[in-house]
Amino acid sequence: MIRLYFHPTPNPAKIALLLEELGIPFEVVPVDTSKGEQHEPAFRAINPNGKVPAIVDTDGPGGQPARVFDSTAILLYLAEKSGRFLGTPADRPELLSWLLFIASGLGPFSGQAVHFQYAAPEGLAYAVNRYRREAERHYQVLEDHMAGRDWMVGQGYTIADISAWGWLDRASRVMKGAEDPLAPYPNLKRWFQAVEARPAVARARLVGTGHAFKKVNDEETRRALFPSNYPPAN
Repeated sequence: MIRLYFHPTPNPAKIALLLEELGIPFEVVPVDTSKGEQHEPAFRAINPNGKVPAIVDTDGPGGQPARVFDSTAILLYLAEKSGRFLGTPADRPELLSWLLFIASGLGPFSGQAVHFQYAAPEGLAYAVNRYRREAERHYQVLEDHMAGRDWMVGQGYTIADISAWGWLDRASRVMKGAEDPLAPYPNLKRWFQAVEARPAVARARLVGTGHAFKKVNDEETRRALFPSNYPPAN
């Protein structure tokens, strides 16, 4: 059994999609990051970095429970355990390259673009421009790569597609003010629509919907999400 520590944000959504694609049983453990539950000792014992997603595999290596944190690590762990969505052995260099491009580029820069466009104080035009333009640059890298291709790596759907989908699904947030945020990237839009058409996507969107996650953006939420912005309590 897989326990998925989940909040409805891009990185946990990737893991929900892979689990639905694999069709293996999993239990959703809500972690309400707006309430600061990611900082509680019980969760920090699973992910010392205090971020979602994380999983516990109750039947890990040697039959022992295993924790895995960071979305890219989880994607690799589950795909390797199941032997699915990894492409061919010859695809391995490309698969790792695109997974790390998403983990170190597309994801963080998209996240910072969202932060500075929606959550940061006014008067930070340089930061807003910096992260928005870098997000656009990463989109263009993918746009160019997807020309004449159906999937990101090799000839089939892999965890690279699943990983990219998690953030491209939030393009309307990243590209604030754009009526059709993927319109400037037709190859990327075609690819995204192909992923969206997979039945597992609809199931993944239902993961966690039975839990009432906090949606109010108040002082508690800001302190929970951005604790480094506040001095430590005495």
